[in-house]
Amino acid sequence: MQWCKGIIASAVAENSKQIIFIPYAGVGFSYAEYTAKVNNALAYVGLQVTNIDDFENEIEALQNASAIFVGGGNTFHLLKTLQDKKLIEHIRTKVYEGVPYVGWSAGSNIASPTICTTNDMPIVEPQSFEALNLIEDQINPHYTDKTIENHGGESRLQRLKEFLVANQDKRVVCLPESTYLEASEGKIIYRGNSNGILLNYASSETLLPNTII
Repeated sequence: MQWCKGIIASAVAENSKQIIFIPYAGVGFSYAEYTAKVNNALAYVGLQVTNIDDFENEIEALQNASAIFVGGGNTFHLLKTLQDKKLIEHIRTKVYEGVPYVGWSAGSNIASPTICTTNDMPIVEPQSFEALNLIEDQINPHYTDKTIENHGGESRLQRLKEFLVANQDKRVVCLPESTYLEASEGKIIYRGNSNGILLNYASSETLLPNTII
């Protein structure tokens, strides 16, 4: 969060009273540890989050949330846990009511209609790949067109193009590091420190910072 702490603080400036943090993408460490790490990072901008797992009633916690933060990690584990706990619709409802949503990495993946453009390994099996569907486009975070020397597998771009061959009516927003999407008042704006890519089945478009998509 070194580059984006101020952006996050600005996004929730008037909604910071009860920020609920969803840590379910975290694997290999406790949700309490993850929450402490996020709070340590955000302390500089005066924000504090509360782990949704600390509440006896998670649905009630969401209903009382002033903002919802969803962290990165494994997208499959995140989605499965949200599905198992029956929290998907409650998150979607709160966001449509105007509660700010901040997601990074896996937390941004689930803002899309599905998680089919995640970079993660399917370490668990969700009930389906259908996600929050907060925006119409698919997201690919941590996007890079770099390849590893002597690596025989597909590049990131090749894999995303395979998705578009199988889903020709979809679009994928490729987000390099230090970039993000800002969705507000019916508009989605590409923001950040470098150019992104908007992929369609038959074409691609360079996204300059501050472009409406």
